[in-house]
Amino acid sequence: MKRITILFFMVFSMVSISAQEGFRFEKDINKISVPFKLINNLVFVPIKVNGVELNFLLDTGVEETILFSLEEKKEVHYFNTEKIFLRGLGSQVAVEGLKSTNNVLEFGSMKYRNHMFYIVLDPDFNLSSHIGIPVNGIIGFQFFRNNLVEINYKKKRIVVYKDNDKNRKKTEKKYSAIPITIEKSKPYLKSKVVMDNNEIPAKLLIDIGNSDAVWLFQNRSERIKVPSKNFNDFLGRGFSGDVEGKRARIQKFEMSEFEFNNPVVAFPDSSSIKNVTMVADRMGSVGGEIMRRFDVIFDYQNRKMYLKKNNEYNSPFGYNKSGVEIQHKGLQWVQETVRLETVPLSKNIFDSEDDKKKDFKYKFLLKPIYEISNVRKNSPAAKAGLQKGDIIILINKSPAYKHSLQEINTLFKSEEEKWITLEVERESIILKFSFQLFDVL
Repeated sequence: MKRITILFFMVFSMVSISAQEGFRFEKDINKISVPFKLINNLVFVPIKVNGVELNFLLDTGVEETILFSLEEKKEVHYFNTEKIFLRGLGSQVAVEGLKSTNNVLEFGSMKYRNHMFYIVLDPDFNLSSHIGIPVNGIIGFQFFRNNLVEINYKKKRIVVYKDNDKNRKKTEKKYSAIPITIEKSKPYLKSKVVMDNNEIPAKLLIDIGNSDAVWLFQNRSERIKVPSKNFNDFLGRGFSGDVEGKRARIQKFEMSEFEFNNPVVAFPDSSSIKNVTMVADRMGSVGGEIMRRFDVIFDYQNRKMYLKKNNEYNSPFGYNKSGVEIQHKGLQWVQETVRLETVPLSKNIFDSEDDKKKDFKYKFLLKPIYEISNVRKNSPAAKAGLQKGDIIILINKSPAYKHSLQEINTLFKSEEEKWITLEVERESIILKFSFQLFDVL
């Protein structure tokens, strides 16, 4: 299962924080609360674009709003478009896109008028197949710029408060405040990483659009070195292609008074981040695997982030031990048997088995098809013989379509040394493979 890490760094005109733009409450209310979907540590929220509801990844690591995968949302209209090119993480070339202005975004009872966003035209740039739900865009700075925004990972709710003294004082009583900076419309904090018993100060981007715990850039400091026990892995996808790198455990990660022992850290290859324009002294990112352990409130106007531990704070740091990354590969019709909800007029002890069968009927449902999109070299799955392009039929004797991508990902990250059996279709031949999960770190 692919550990989705969505990191986008785009070079556009800088926008300073100002109360003149951004989401505003339409009614005389103090706050709104909206549920969100949490998948692979990533937050997905419903936002209307020019009256049509779309599904957005909420990502503090981006400045501008980005739209894509709009094939099924043809009713969306956007205005004043012009052609541009988008470049960011990844080692390939820039992709073609559009810039659109004068749009209206709605989130609950808030509106953002005269909104500008970018549209990715490449149909291959599709997060939906890797996430398991439709994903139509990414929104970052423009969502956070004006108000106090709470992300309650445990309750899976976004609460947006008006930025006033009353709401801020309530927050300060219940949460620990961490100073942040807003540079190029993105939040940064000062942290510490401990490697080989050396404590290293690290300025990190707060990036909730990154599903990993921490990313560290080797070329930003001579003190940042990949531990000897590591493995090569796919880290995510950016505008300019796939992001490759290594994963390893470090001794400790600290931000303010909060400490985490033995987190799994990613070290991107230098070629994957060559297109990223770094702010001064940045050494990496802190992502969703850390942030999901808190109730978080962002206060961009006053350069603060507020944290309160939830019951996931001490959860172990895992990773995909199988080496298999899976994506949606379309849909299939599946026949299922369902019981008819009928009330018999009378009971008859002489009812036959054929009569009892009449209490059931068949129905056909659309279910996902799962394909192996990548197999990590030297991983348990690779050694077992699984290959990219294999269509998964059964997982531990259970039909693959009965599981969500999130459930499969959780299985492959198991802390136990479980045996996994996959039955796959390869070139119209059914094959069966078994492997055991091992922690190589």
